[in-house]
Amino acid sequence: MSFNHLSPVLAEALGARGYDALTPVQSQVTEDAAQGRDLLVSAQTGSGKTVAFGLAMAGELLEGGRLTFAAAPLALIIAPTRELALQVSRELGWLYAKAGARIATCVGGMDASRERRNLNQGVHIVVGTPGRLRDHLERGALDLESLRVAVLDEADEMLDMGFREDLEEILDATPQSRRTLLFSATIPKPIAQLAKRYQRDALRISTVGEDRGHGDIAYQVVTVAPADIEGAVINLLRLHEPDTAMLFCATRDNVRRLHARLVNRGFAAVALSGEHSQNERNHALQALRDRRARVCVATDVAARGIDLPSLSLVIHVEIPRDAETLQHRSGRTGRAGKKGTAVLIVPYPRRRRVDAMLRGTRIEAEWGNAPSAADVRQKDQERLIEKLLAPVEHEPDDLELAQRLLAERSPEDIAASLVRAHRATMPPPEDLIDNGPPPRRERREGFEQGGDHPPRGERSPRREGFDDSVWFRLNIGRRQNADPRWILPLLCRRGHVTKHEIGAIRIGPSETLFNIPLAIADRFAEAVERSANADGEDESGVAITPAPGGAAYPPRRDKAPRKGGKPLAGGGKPGGFKAKPFGKGKGRAPR
Repeated sequence: MSFNHLSPVLAEALGARGYDALTPVQSQVTEDAAQGRDLLVSAQTGSGKTVAFGLAMAGELLEGGRLTFAAAPLALIIAPTRELALQVSRELGWLYAKAGARIATCVGGMDASRERRNLNQGVHIVVGTPGRLRDHLERGALDLESLRVAVLDEADEMLDMGFREDLEEILDATPQSRRTLLFSATIPKPIAQLAKRYQRDALRISTVGEDRGHGDIAYQVVTVAPADIEGAVINLLRLHEPDTAMLFCATRDNVRRLHARLVNRGFAAVALSGEHSQNERNHALQALRDRRARVCVATDVAARGIDLPSLSLVIHVEIPRDAETLQHRSGRTGRAGKKGTAVLIVPYPRRRRVDAMLRGTRIEAEWGNAPSAADVRQKDQERLIEKLLAPVEHEPDDLELAQRLLAERSPEDIAASLVRAHRATMPPPEDLIDNGPPPRRERREGFEQGGDHPPRGERSPRREGFDDSVWFRLNIGRRQNADPRWILPLLCRRGHVTKHEIGAIRIGPSETLFNIPLAIADRFAEAVERSANADGEDESGVAITPAPGGAAYPPRRDKAPRKGGKPLAGGGKPGGFKAKPFGKGKGRAPR
């Protein structure tokens, strides 16, 4: 392709780099209508934005195809993270190499005195992170009076990370005549306000599709029981077998726990969170680039600015807090025209929230169950057969070894041993507690700790030892796929009890009731309160509250009435545990 509309020195650099055509964002920022104007650009992560703003600012930097000596920087690029700033510096380095550009990087974790020496020697382009740039500015090492172009890369991420004050101080120190280019994956209200303050008559450019946030990303949603989340992660990794995968958690504690689980299961995994030093972060990223590690478990902030060309799978282990976070996480894959997959693991009680989020962002996702252990084994067989039947040229030593094996064993024995050896190199899949609701007939066969409501007109037998019991309520029911197979482990974990200390489980359309022996009801309630957040729920949105008065359903007729003529339900007796609200549960009392 001809790049006649570009400076010859840049066109030559693109050709040497193997460019046949510009990406959509690169084409739009180099059109005549964009020349000399401020730009407000939204484009998906990995769409070639770095080269785009490198081409867009050429008119302010090049004179006769060269950059003349500059005592002070002519262009400033601000990026949210050290990794992204270094990546931008490398990209601009080859793009402006033949133009004689001097580029300096100013990022945290590097030698600040060396950076100041580089700035004092005269540079054309400065690339840095907000905190380090502000530090150099306040110390007088960074002179922005001659600046012609200011670029904010991943502006929405910088605001999310709390850099607004740093950005404002830096931009306030630049000339009013400068050109401001603002690049962001999304344009939320804070970005629009920043653009209004620091840009003049900006040209709005958007290459993000209207129908989906990322056109090169296939979105999948798998619904699981809350106790199956980590098992679903393992099965997804085994099913897809990606070159590189990134797993997103909400907190550093969850990153630490999931990373330890994966390593113990045999995955080559690294972790990135706020508790890791810059040196540890560098080692982790290098392991991913060298393919010594294939899985990265990270928090949202720790993954900002990471560019891994081999990343093909993103798993949202914990649901993103909003649509912008969803797109930023997913944007780590499907970059620069490559295809990627983003999978959201959704506990049953959170399905409505995720469905609303996807509709709001116009993302079409395929909903289904998490892959089972049988699904993973079937996929392993297909991959192994495909690998073994692929045509290859055998070495003489390999053929000689094969003949020796055939002389000792039958072909079936050798093939079976080969399959076993291959399987031993891979982490085994997980048997999940629940892979969707059981068939209706199966649900009606049992009720006591194993099914749904019993057939019409029947009641389950009362368990021995539960005559003195207290009823509690869960804010989930059949509509949220509630099933004793995963409710029982959840109650044991939240209430610090064993499965033998939980009585009947009665599942309704939108709520579930269960009873606990009166002797341990207070201890159970206290444990549930400690394991809940400020809203009275756990991480999957399940709230446990006492059923008012201990009553669950209309009382049985075989119970004698108490004083006042109102019989007790479920074997409850007056006195003892008093059902009182705890935490900040939102649940309504059963009707």
